[in-house]
Amino acid sequence: MLPIINNPRPSDFEKLCQRPVIQYHNLHAVIDEIFQNVRTSGDQAVLDYICQFDKVKLKQFTADFSEFTNVSPGITQDLKNAIDVAFEHIHSFHAAQVQPEIKVGTMQGVECRQKSVPIQCVGLYIPGGSAPLFSTVLMLGVPAKIAGCREIILCTPPDRSGHIHPAILYAAHLCGIARIFPVGGAQAIAAMTFGTESIPKVDKIFGPGNQYVTYAKQYAQNFGVAIDMPAGPSEVLVYADETAVPEFVAADLLAQAEHGPDSQVILVADSVDFVHRVNEELAAQSVRLPRFDIIQKSLQHSKALIFDDREKAFQFINQYAPEHLIIASDNAGIYESLILNAGSVFLGNYCPESAGDYASGTNHTLPTNGWAKSYSGVNTDAFFKKITFQTISPQGIQNLADTIITMAESEHLAGHARAVSIRLETIKNK
Repeated sequence: MLPIINNPRPSDFEKLCQRPVIQYHNLHAVIDEIFQNVRTSGDQAVLDYICQFDKVKLKQFTADFSEFTNVSPGITQDLKNAIDVAFEHIHSFHAAQVQPEIKVGTMQGVECRQKSVPIQCVGLYIPGGSAPLFSTVLMLGVPAKIAGCREIILCTPPDRSGHIHPAILYAAHLCGIARIFPVGGAQAIAAMTFGTESIPKVDKIFGPGNQYVTYAKQYAQNFGVAIDMPAGPSEVLVYADETAVPEFVAADLLAQAEHGPDSQVILVADSVDFVHRVNEELAAQSVRLPRFDIIQKSLQHSKALIFDDREKAFQFINQYAPEHLIIASDNAGIYESLILNAGSVFLGNYCPESAGDYASGTNHTLPTNGWAKSYSGVNTDAFFKKITFQTISPQGIQNLADTIITMAESEHLAGHARAVSIRLETIKNK
């Protein structure tokens, strides 16, 4: 199932780190046209695209929440209970991330502060294509609410009847999100970028999506809208040592492969025999999964790498910079110091990536395609902006004056120097 590569050379790592290629240049014309039409025609353009892409004719955008406040038709009590538990765990972990205001007296008479201020209006994109990702509502809605964002807009594709999956609405209700629109795809991103008669313009867009949504998010930055991160198809890398369990490793690889045909799974191990055992499990377990066809396509661009040298193994892992990194080992803690680049790490044989996807408390909106080298996953801090403040007394400006004037004059910025010296003159003449 997984082709095996034995002890690859570091010079081969770049090629081995390549993900399934997305021809983004082929998307530009499509996304540009959608953006221009939505910018010009607003609601009508969005409705036309919903009809074209989702095969649904809608007359209005806003979902009715009244029926979801107490009873949620279409959701079993077990699912409601599961969402409730996940909400509590995610809320606990993300609430603990809120940072207090920082105050530092850098010298006598000079105080500097940093304050976290919530982004005023955020847009959450929730995929709903092959599966409604109500878990993503929690991952984005919980930290947005904790941060105190004034307005939270949620867009998600409608089903063929024009409705939004009740589990998405239930999760949104738990997060206190009152404005939700049955709009998906690049047209949703364009609507949140420019604003329409019904859908507000937002300051920052969050959430995963297909290649069209991913490109549209990046395109939105050209119009002054921030995004959480560049992201593409989902991926997992499993590092397995001699204590790993082949059945568990295979299950973890399949769990990620079922996301989509462009997902990628990588196994890094120190034994060819172990990989053979995992491949046997992949064959046995995959045929029992309903998304078998998707899994087979995903496995076509996945691989297993064998390393005799642990240091080289983690050199490759850090260069790959996986979205999800599973350390399949009874002694996972000993590898933690070797990990430099990863979106989220799962330590131990009993820590599946599924836990982070749903209910352990960490966030599942993570950087893919090597972006974990420079981006964090979504956290509460992503819904804040940092504003610095400084207070300087007359004594403080006198203490700083020589430093500021010397530096300003050396940069040939006489006005900067004068802004200080004029104050010194006033102090002297009092």
